[in-house]
Amino acid sequence: MGKIPEGYLPPKELWPTWVYKLPEYQAYPQKFNSTEELLDKQVAAGRGDRPAILFEDKRIPYKALLGMVNKLGSSLKGLGIEEADRVALRAPNIPPALVTNFAVLKIGGIFLPTSGLFSRAEIAHVFNNAEVKAVVVAAALIEELEKAKPDLKTLQHIIVIGGTPEQQATYKQQGYLLYQELVDGGKPECEPVRRDRMDVSVLLYTSGTTGPPKGTAHFNEEALIVPDGFGKYCWNVTESDVILSAAPIAMAAGYSAVATIPYRFGAAVSIFPRFSPEGMFEQIQNHKATILSALPTAYRKMHQVPGAEKKYDLSSLRVCTGGGESLTAKTYEDWKEKFGQEIFEGLGTTEMMFVFISSAATKKVKPGSIGPAIPGYEVKVINEEGKECKPGETGQLVACGPTGTMYWRDPEKQQSVVKEGWCRAGDMVTMDEDGYIWFLSREDDLIKSSGYRIGPEEIEDVLVTHASVADAGVVGVLDPMMGQKTKAYVHLKEGKQGSEDLKQELIEFCKGKVAVYKLPREIEFIDKMPRAPGPGGPGTGKLLRRVLRQREAG
Repeated sequence: MGKIPEGYLPPKELWPTWVYKLPEYQAYPQKFNSTEELLDKQVAAGRGDRPAILFEDKRIPYKALLGMVNKLGSSLKGLGIEEADRVALRAPNIPPALVTNFAVLKIGGIFLPTSGLFSRAEIAHVFNNAEVKAVVVAAALIEELEKAKPDLKTLQHIIVIGGTPEQQATYKQQGYLLYQELVDGGKPECEPVRRDRMDVSVLLYTSGTTGPPKGTAHFNEEALIVPDGFGKYCWNVTESDVILSAAPIAMAAGYSAVATIPYRFGAAVSIFPRFSPEGMFEQIQNHKATILSALPTAYRKMHQVPGAEKKYDLSSLRVCTGGGESLTAKTYEDWKEKFGQEIFEGLGTTEMMFVFISSAATKKVKPGSIGPAIPGYEVKVINEEGKECKPGETGQLVACGPTGTMYWRDPEKQQSVVKEGWCRAGDMVTMDEDGYIWFLSREDDLIKSSGYRIGPEEIEDVLVTHASVADAGVVGVLDPMMGQKTKAYVHLKEGKQGSEDLKQELIEFCKGKVAVYKLPREIEFIDKMPRAPGPGGPGTGKLLRRVLRQREAG
């Protein structure tokens, strides 16, 4: 398995059980190169002039993309990048990011995209943990990398994308390489290094919201498994499609949507580096996007754009999917009423690479439910004793399929997540008689009050429908009688003032919409809700309830 040292992957007894139900998964050769499969073969099949990447007003055909990939790949090889060497990326979703991905994989390297929002300490942790040999970095993101540079133990090459002529001259004086010079000076031929289907090809690191970022290893075969499963059976992708996703390539959802799925089918990907509601609408219209993959928060922000349904031409859209957090029945219904489109919710993890539960699998939505397992995966809900729950009973979500959890250099974490071959997703859910999953909360966020188990999202979803509320976060706080009581942190809309009367009004507002035992017992107004980085930048991603719990403990 390349040059990955013994012990960097979990011991075999802690591996998940791989299940290859679909015939597509069983047909892969034992050795192949994913770039060759996704790019070279499309060009060989006569699709070289079809668009592969749409970015701003640029249209990059498959033939041109492959040409840049080969040149960069041969230049990287000339720098001494060998099979299984780790090459990191620090860049937003721009064409050079995708060129780098395909070039690294073509020469047999391991691609490691990182969040542009990582701090100096996070960069050092990830680069040293993965033993990164080279990094390709956008000029706009170089400052934090340079701060981390003294702590980087294995880094040999810094390759810079963009920058002014003056900046580029400075970079060269510092010993850095220029991305464009490597592409321009590379040989047009680049032989693919074919690796075992179970060789590690991509490393993705979790966002670090619960401690240092954790590395998750992904095998060569996943570049085909994700398109052949979700892409084929949920999105039904064809070469005529244009897939639009604002998720960064450093996230599993973003990587799959912009770096694997489109190219398996000869389709195009529409990328843009930073989400805004109006920008997303313009992108759909200008690039004639047919498939939209976005966070629920993005759909809610887009829904708030006045007159969007009349101002923008969205007639090209045929599929809308969402994931990353709970969509909610209200968001689904609001979007469908305004735009006439259904949103097919989905659930996946960084560890499992992409969505493995989605209503897109059946094209039948139950508002408020995520949906059933997609073709090729099995899911079940288990209690604390590990026994399967009955329909409607709350338990832990576990999954099994052609992808699975593989932590990099962290056997303790692996042991806590993979049990008897099944991968724990970390979510508390229920399953109905039809196999549809209903999300309650992350395991850590579940509130246990007077014997009841309460998922905070249900209460948050009600609170944010109040006319005065901009955002809400619900946590359990210690209570001597109930064990925990439900407390809501509320961020009010601009111009609204917090008061004791409004607190009582919000509690009354929840009555009849959630069960009595779920009602918030306490409300606190705060200026800003703690959220992780998202496609729109800091504070636009998942709600960080642990920060609210820490605030309460403090």
